[in-house]
Amino acid sequence: MRDRRRPIAAFCLAGVLLAALLMVAANRAMATKSASIAVSGSTRTYLLHVPSNYDPQRKLPLVLVLHGATQSPESAERMSGMSELADRENFLVACPRGTGRLPTWNSGNCCGLAMREQVDDVAFIRALIEKLERDYPVDSRRIYVTGISNGAMMSFRLACELSDKIAAIAPVEGAQNLECRPSNHVSVLVFHGTADRLVPFNGGSTPFQLGEHRTDTPVMDTVTFWANQDGCASAPQREETSEVHTTIYPDCGGGTSVALYAIQGGRHMWPGARGSGNDVRATDIMWTFFEQHPKP
Repeated sequence: MRDRRRPIAAFCLAGVLLAALLMVAANRAMATKSASIAVSGSTRTYLLHVPSNYDPQRKLPLVLVLHGATQSPESAERMSGMSELADRENFLVACPRGTGRLPTWNSGNCCGLAMREQVDDVAFIRALIEKLERDYPVDSRRIYVTGISNGAMMSFRLACELSDKIAAIAPVEGAQNLECRPSNHVSVLVFHGTADRLVPFNGGSTPFQLGEHRTDTPVMDTVTFWANQDGCASAPQREETSEVHTTIYPDCGGGTSVALYAIQGGRHMWPGARGSGNDVRATDIMWTFFEQHPKP
């Protein structure tokens, strides 16, 4: 009798384990969902990732991840790995979508349909943040934005025009190409490759549409702008390795900080991602920066 029970018990145990694995997979699939919001007569969409250990009684940080031109929210989530990190560190992730069949953001002087039609993406992001604050226990002192390329440019614009909402930004391979007059201090962490040809580290005229060019601001000019804007009191701390040169202003107004990670030989890619050619763990670094810099 004992020998007959063993296969049955093993079969039952395997069934229980399979059910548990399927439940975990289902819960993880449900953790990221598509949603929409009406803004100025238009329907805008976004992905929302709720961390696996979500507790509605506990206030959570919110990180917005903005895709590059012609990319998608799904690609931004996958490339950054931010949702996986959110499950470990317990924060919300929103990946909004730009406008157009090949979506772009109106970041000022870039890009595509969004810029040509003067889409009010600032209003969209403000409305999205306010909706998430109503629907989830978002900590209003810990709202952060990152993005790559056109999404990085948009994160700069949001820091300039939504400084009442945003505590810190971490643009990747973008340029701040607009007049900027923030009403509040914002912490800024910039990642930029020195060999980026699409958004050159040293700025200059760059082709971005057929027969059209834009002028990108040099990265160091933008870093200096924010150091001045945030009232950074002391000279920056600098450190150099063969892979990355860092410039960090740690002592700025309102507890803010301004930092640059200049990826040596880095191209127009998310640092640390597959194919980037470096091991700079941008997502982990920016989350540490975000954690250290809530709004006062």
